[in-house]
Amino acid sequence: MFTFDPNHYPYASRRSAVYARRGMVATSQPLAAQAGLAVLQAGGNAIDAAIATAAALTVVEPTANGIGGDAFALIWHKDELHGLNASGAAPQAITIDKLHAAGHRTMPKYGGLPVTVPGAPGAWVSMAERFGKLPLQRSMAGAIALAQEGYPVSPMVAFAWQQAYKLFRDELKGSHFQSWFDTFSADGRTPRAGEIWRAPGHADTLGAIAADNGASFYRGALAEKTAACVQAAGGYLDSADLAAYQPQWVAPISSNYRGYQVWEIPPNGHGLVALLALNILKGFDFTERDTLLTYHRQIEAIKLAYADGLAHIADNGHMRVAVEDLLSEAYADERRKLIGPRAMLPLPGQPARGGTVYLSTADDEGNMVSFIQSNYMGFGSGLVVPGTGIALHNRGNNFTLDAAHPNCLAPGKRPYHTIIPGFLSKDGKAVGPFGVMGAFMQPQGHVQMVMNTVDFALNPQSSLDAPRWEWESGNHVSIEHTNAEHLFRGLRGLGHEASWSASQLGFGRGQIIWRDRHGVLCGGTEPRTDGCVAAW
Repeated sequence: MFTFDPNHYPYASRRSAVYARRGMVATSQPLAAQAGLAVLQAGGNAIDAAIATAAALTVVEPTANGIGGDAFALIWHKDELHGLNASGAAPQAITIDKLHAAGHRTMPKYGGLPVTVPGAPGAWVSMAERFGKLPLQRSMAGAIALAQEGYPVSPMVAFAWQQAYKLFRDELKGSHFQSWFDTFSADGRTPRAGEIWRAPGHADTLGAIAADNGASFYRGALAEKTAACVQAAGGYLDSADLAAYQPQWVAPISSNYRGYQVWEIPPNGHGLVALLALNILKGFDFTERDTLLTYHRQIEAIKLAYADGLAHIADNGHMRVAVEDLLSEAYADERRKLIGPRAMLPLPGQPARGGTVYLSTADDEGNMVSFIQSNYMGFGSGLVVPGTGIALHNRGNNFTLDAAHPNCLAPGKRPYHTIIPGFLSKDGKAVGPFGVMGAFMQPQGHVQMVMNTVDFALNPQSSLDAPRWEWESGNHVSIEHTNAEHLFRGLRGLGHEASWSASQLGFGRGQIIWRDRHGVLCGGTEPRTDGCVAAW
């Protein structure tokens, strides 16, 4: 009946920050947020709501995450912050020599070789067992219903789905990729905004995970099907790799930024990059956000932080530099001195030795969750286990095949990981979860959100609405089209190779929930996607 374009918005729009007392879920898709809120209203806590939302996101936003991806979480429970690393390791049978012998000099993007063990289902199980109040069958019921009964596809998901289809149609060659097209397209196209999409195989898989707490996914029939799919595509993942998998509870790492403690997951995640940049930036005084000097210093700090991150971050047991040495005040002082009046090409230092979905949840018991899961590069490897809806990620693409690098490929090793949840506390009390999904944009988004909050006193919604930038490589910086032209021209004058971007999928997609001293929750959601804050 209607002929309007669901992604055409010719007039400036404004969202208000959302307030609530009993519970809140903020994420990138309204139906997933509602699934989480329903669990809160049924007696679940913020952990159960995070599981419900995460499982629903695999259904309603398959363009960015899936059952076959990884996850990380920061969970505030009983006045203590807990970290969960649910990233998977490389298969035990894979080696650099085997890939070199096959003619590879870099890790492939697609197919079986970049597939590592999927950790997301393990994350849901571990969170429910340790901190949840409800069984998985109750928490995941909303996601299962969405997959069984179908749902109208939201506008930005429809756009990203179409872009992925075009890419895969050109890039994926071989019969082992046919299952992706059978699962995620029909009649030679992807679903349009508002069209009903059903995923019965996906529903069956979610139901199996909920019924046996992930046993079939890691040690049963689903594990065998997954291993067979990867091996048929030339990969090395086998059922023993899946059976051996366990997510790891880890101690979060942090840095003090002007009295606030900023928390991240330790390596193999790259939340360390955000902390390194903030350590450098806290040595400067910032009074205004939208000035050339502010942008210049932020960009230069991110470049220095990434130089260190890309040189040193690896699976924790393989790092050659200690995290605490990289985060020392003395090291930050030395790195800060390198920031001059013009853009520079950064090099890593040597300290003294010593396409993702994001969601935030909170409840009235004081629990808060910062959760992120991803298939990487949108749909991931291009492999889908036939009949199951399991789109397998390609996180192994982040390994290097340089044996001298700490992040080199090795059997049973986890790769450098780009998905990072963030959390803010002050004086030992939770402020709340925040995150900005988007691969290598994520630490940059974390820095911008923290500074928007702490330095520039923006509310959660304004923090997310504010124009963004993304450093890409060298002196190349992508500037969002909503930035002022004088900042763009000024950055170019300082030697930054700045370029305008109106990308609908760039600059990350974030969510924020803060709690005040009275227990009132205040949330913001991403205006660059189909974001929603569901509150109670």
